[in-house]
Amino acid sequence: MKALLAAISLAILAAAPLRADPLALYRAGDYEKAAAEGARSSTAPDLVVATRAMLAQSMVRSPCLDCLKRAAELARRAIATAPGLAEGHVFLAVALGYEARIVGVMQARRNGFPEEAKRELDIALKDDPSNPWGLAALGGWNIEVVRGGGSVLAQWLYGANVEAGRKEFAAAFKVAPDNLVLRYQYALSLGGLDSQTYREDVKDALASAISGKPQTAYEIFAQGRARELLAALDDRAKFEQLVRRDQGYP
Repeated sequence: MKALLAAISLAILAAAPLRADPLALYRAGDYEKAAAEGARSSTAPDLVVATRAMLAQSMVRSPCLDCLKRAAELARRAIATAPGLAEGHVFLAVALGYEARIVGVMQARRNGFPEEAKRELDIALKDDPSNPWGLAALGGWNIEVVRGGGSVLAQWLYGANVEAGRKEFAAAFKVAPDNLVLRYQYALSLGGLDSQTYREDVKDALASAISGKPQTAYEIFAQGRARELLAALDDRAKFEQLVRRDQGYP
């Protein structure tokens, strides 16, 4: 009887499909499969990985509104599963920010994207004040709001300003000094705002991103984009065109 039960158990195990690791798939750059495997999971960390995979896909296939909508949906599932996990809130805010760039400033305001993104980031940083992704995302939020509406309107409507954004990025770098993606994002934020005024900061951030050691397929991608940007820095028109591409504008 024991032998029969053991044989049945082995047959069941052999018939059951092996579940791939979403994080390993994400690191390898298989974003569609990483998202699919993460979405099948009931755990918040796997759902967060699925969200990151769709965000990465949206950058590789930029612009990709469907990718961003999927990312937001996955992030909301992660938040519902584990409200205290900061990354769910952070990556929802990021997805909303990128979607806002595609749909435009007016539609984003009608949809309440700036307010919702800020609420999510506030929740994330309340739960995890030193989260580097949350700090950098809040920095990017401040700078993006100023870029979209001007400094006076940004301060009046949302309390956003460039110096606050730069301080948040600086705090993120202090927590994660080797994270090359954060440096790349900082260069994009300031480059998209005013590539001439912030030229030296942009140049330093890109140089840091290029000198980093990539650990994932997305980091390799981001590092390659950083090299393109640095090479184009002296050609303002080309540089700004590349920044818009990398920021996900249509």
